[in-house]
Amino acid sequence: QVQLVESGGGLVQPGGSLRLSCAASGSTLEEYAIGWFRQAPGNEREGISCISSSDHTTYYLDSVKGRFTISRDNAKNTVYLQMNSLKPEDTAVYYCAADRRCGVWAYEYEYWGQGTQVTVSS
Repeated sequence: QVQLVESGGGLVQPGGSLRLSCAASGSTLEEYAIGWFRQAPGNEREGISCISSSDHTTYYLDSVKGRFTISRDNAKNTVYLQMNSLKPEDTAVYYCAADRRCGVWAYEYEYWGQGTQVTVSS
């Protein structure tokens, strides 16, 4: 079993950047694929990126491709989501999730963090 804690959210102006962190405890992070999801009010939770456990293959939702970068530091038991060129439509609660392999849908992940708010506004 793994526990996940997100951090790094906040208020940023359009065009700005944030780096989210997903810190794991209770288990070795390298055993898990880690996905990032986001949920805006009134919307379903959507998967935006994932990094595999084995070869660190990365996946991105088209709307964030080229702006967001996922990476992992297994020595620190942490996965990062670097978000650049942020837009107001990126405003949401961002969650990290863990499972044995990457998936597109939230139900494919067993372990979840509590979420961190990202607000993009001038």
